Amino acid sequence: MEETDREAVATAVQRVAGMLQRPDQLDKVEQYRRREARKKASVEARLKAAIQSQLDGVRTGLSQLHNALNDVKDIQRSLADVSKDWRQSINTIENLKDVKDAVVQHSQLAAAVENLKNIFSVPEIVRETQDLIEQGEFLQAHRKLMDLECSRDGLMYEQYRMDSKNTHDMTLIKLYFGDMEKLSEELGKQLWMVLQRSLVTVRRDPTLLVSVVRIIEREEKIDRRMLDRKKQTGFIPSGRPKKWKEKMFNILDRTVTTRIEGTQADTRESDKMWLVRHLEIIRKYVLDDLLVAKNLMVQCFPPHYDIFKKLLTMYHQALSTRMQELASEDLEANEIVSLLTWVLNTYTSAEMMGNLELAPEVDINTLQPLISQNVVSDLLDTYMSTLTSNIIAWLRKALETDKKDWIKETEPEADQDGFYQTTLPAIVFQMFEQNLQVAAQINEDLKTQVLLLCLQQMNSFLSRYKDEAQLYKEEHLRNRQHPHCYVQYMIAVINNCQTFKESIVSLKRKYLKNETDEGVSMCQPSMDMILDTIAKDGCSSLLDEVFLDLEPHLSELMTKKWLMGSNAVDTICVTVEDYFNDFAKIKKPYKEKMTIEAHRRVVVEYIKAIMQKRISFKNAEERKEGAERMIKEAEQFRFLFRKLASGFGEDTDGHCDTIVAIAEVIKLTDPSLLYLEVSTLVSKYPDIRDDHIAALLTVRGDASRDMKQTIIETLEQGSTQINPNYVPIFKDITVPSLNVTKLLK
Repeated sequence: MEETDREAVATAVQRVAGMLQRPDQLDKVEQYRRREARKKASVEARLKAAIQSQLDGVRTGLSQLHNALNDVKDIQRSLADVSKDWRQSINTIENLKDVKDAVVQHSQLAAAVENLKNIFSVPEIVRETQDLIEQGEFLQAHRKLMDLECSRDGLMYEQYRMDSKNTHDMTLIKLYFGDMEKLSEELGKQLWMVLQRSLVTVRRDPTLLVSVVRIIEREEKIDRRMLDRKKQTGFIPSGRPKKWKEKMFNILDRTVTTRIEGTQADTRESDKMWLVRHLEIIRKYVLDDLLVAKNLMVQCFPPHYDIFKKLLTMYHQALSTRMQELASEDLEANEIVSLLTWVLNTYTSAEMMGNLELAPEVDINTLQPLISQNVVSDLLDTYMSTLTSNIIAWLRKALETDKKDWIKETEPEADQDGFYQTTLPAIVFQMFEQNLQVAAQINEDLKTQVLLLCLQQMNSFLSRYKDEAQLYKEEHLRNRQHPHCYVQYMIAVINNCQTFKESIVSLKRKYLKNETDEGVSMCQPSMDMILDTIAKDGCSSLLDEVFLDLEPHLSELMTKKWLMGSNAVDTICVTVEDYFNDFAKIKKPYKEKMTIEAHRRVVVEYIKAIMQKRISFKNAEERKEGAERMIKEAEQFRFLFRKLASGFGEDTDGHCDTIVAIAEVIKLTDPSLLYLEVSTLVSKYPDIRDDHIAALLTVRGDASRDMKQTIIETLEQGSTQINPNYVPIFKDITVPSLNVTKLLK
């Protein structure tokens, strides 16, 4: 209280200080006093009123409590009287048990009387219901069936209430209504048959399907009502709940599964394309069924059934199961491709689930895979393994077939440009193309794997091709008369190498997405090298053929007969030109190299003839005559190979210049200048050796032993600068037996 008083005084002081801040406010002190007195009087009046009100409330409360106490005492006395009366009437209540039983029996009899008409007419209603079912009047039949069930269930419920343990009466009622249960089963069978043919029924008679759905909805409502009553009373009629809605979806599910499985009309034994046909039938059936479900069946079912979504799920699951079954079979390579193409591409394409008419209800992005990634990987592994074996076998067979053509008596076919070729490249790359097109149907990764596999097997195949071409050459050398068209088929083999190169590049450009793929980049140089080797060996074997025929004429060079006017070089030129008329059917890259090599080999053979010392000129006249003949024949070779090399743009005259340079050494009339001429020859051809110079001086015939020794020793002491672009020509030319020492002697 003291604290409160102090706070009140402090507040009053602040209030008075606020009122009397200026001198002129002192005149209003009396006015302020009266105003505050009025406020105080008002507050005191309100306090008195509030206290009086509280006192009145307390007085009233005490009065009500007093009255309540009196009421509680009266109730206590009444309860004591009731308890006394109840104890006195216990015996009387026990004597009323018979009355209670009579009441229950009366209730049952009342129910029986109420259903009496239905009870007596049960056999008749059963017959009528049976007729309605047979006539297809399912709604009316179900209505009568519901009436029968209602009568039976009412009687059974009353019996249950009276004596739930009396199974005899329950059984009696059940037997009396036994035909009704058979009717329910018969009606159910008819409904399931309609549902099994629902996709057909909805087109022909949608009202029939609607009737079936209405009956199922009725049964669902009855099931729910009976289950609710069971919770309250513990009683549920026999056969409930029927769960016809659940059975309906089970029937539809089995129907979908049977429809998918029943589309296989053929087996591998009867039709190699059995799987393709099977998958195409599935595609068509599923698409047609879903379109019917979306456009027609949805209208026959209540919205909460969500029938299209449920059917979509059923079809997807049935397809998944079927695809898993097919994947587990021992499929061939083409069958694996057909299955994976269908599962990974066709299923979600516009031809099936991606069809615009199914949108937006069907979203292909939400569809789960038909088969797992592990199964897909296993199938791809099996496919690649089988494909590898098949490609190896196909390539081996193609090569064997091509080898049989090599021994034919007729020339090989020519392409549109007149170049000889065999069918081998076309067969090989057609096979590769087919497999790549098939792999591309599945995905890019498989296409790349198949391309890499083809190139790897191509690498191995070309090695065998090279070996077979070598054996072909060796077989021909044993008997040059056989095979008859050896030259033409060897030309075809050479041309095939160029075709293979072009086809490989074309294949990579068409099917390789990333040209920097490590596996492919490793195969390419190896294949190019093998093809170039095959072509080079082929060209070399053809040139060997030429020089085998030239051998007798080459042996006449630099002999007495040659000096006297032999036409050996004329024959050589004619023979080479004749062969190169056939070689014109070699494709340009290899024909060009072959012409250059032929030019070089002719010149080398000519120089070999000089180095073999078949002749030694006796005097300056013979040397002049021989040298001029050599120069003339060099020009003949030059003219011939310019003619053969026309269009190549290659300058190969340097080979013939070698013959001219040697001729100049032989033609020289002043022996004192011989060293200078020979040193000039050595500077032009740095690969010339001492034995070559010695042989050349021997052919010349006028060089003494001391002169030969001096020239050779002097040349050995000099240093020769080799041109990096120089192509050696003397390194392949050997001088027979006699060495320099013996020649000097």
